[in-house]
Amino acid sequence: MSKGNDVEFVTIHGHRRAYVRTGSGPAVLLLHGLGCDHTTWEPVIEALSRRYTVIAPDLLGHGQSDKPRADYTLGGYANGMRDLLTVLGIDKVTVIGHSFGGGVAMQFAYQYPERTERLMLVASGGLGPEVSPGIRAISTPGFHQVMGLLTLPGVRHLGMAGLRTVAKGPWKLTRDLDEVADIYDTFKDPQARHAIRHVVRAVVDWRGQIVTMADRAYLTEEMPMWVVWGRDDRVIPVRHANTAAALATNARVEVIPDAGHFPHKDHPHRFARIVQEFIRSTEPAKYSRARFRALLRSGGNGPRLRSVSSDTA
Repeated sequence: MSKGNDVEFVTIHGHRRAYVRTGSGPAVLLLHGLGCDHTTWEPVIEALSRRYTVIAPDLLGHGQSDKPRADYTLGGYANGMRDLLTVLGIDKVTVIGHSFGGGVAMQFAYQYPERTERLMLVASGGLGPEVSPGIRAISTPGFHQVMGLLTLPGVRHLGMAGLRTVAKGPWKLTRDLDEVADIYDTFKDPQARHAIRHVVRAVVDWRGQIVTMADRAYLTEEMPMWVVWGRDDRVIPVRHANTAAALATNARVEVIPDAGHFPHKDHPHRFARIVQEFIRSTEPAKYSRARFRALLRSGGNGPRLRSVSSDTA
């Protein structure tokens, strides 16, 4: 639970969804990554809420939201976010997605461009096949049974303590292991394990990521888009940020030094400034059905602008 922000609940299609809503001003939707929940955004929620209405949900199958046998595809999650925003009376948002949440953010912008003002991808999936072996392992047949043994009380507590101890070391390779420990702890819930396995199987196989934005990136031509990455990311390679810049005509890239897969947690003040600069310096996308139709017909074969790449906030 975020400090000073109560978790609220709403039931949609018979499933309870948890979310935090705080602040006022233009709406910003924060989408967390695989195995995480809204608390991953705790370090930046307060700063962002001074200028914006911040909506930070627990995606279905995560956190305090229900974990039913349900549609855990990117399209299903995008639909769920549309429905949540509709129930909350929010028409348009700047959507910011981290890791798997970046894939959901891209899918939301693709399915609902009329409701998307801007798109920010943070160490996002969907930009190349490479992904850490740990995530690929979740898609294997024996994951549920093995994790059931590894999350027995004594084993889990020992494993989490080991991860947190190593995370405190000086090595960049292990900087994200405290977050890994939090994800590991959620796997003690069999329903959570089932949900995460369904999520991963929808986007990853033994060779890596299946889903890609490459074939539809040209549709972002009318959408302000920034990409933020930690230079030391060991989960999804930082070179995927350059892929985004090459694919999307208007993407600006921010690579944060001395940050891993969770740059919003490693450098929350800088990350909040990047978000504020993004919103301040860009006009909200204005959806035009005629323009969208023309882009679809061209298939991305029209003139393309050079993307901007920067290491500074």
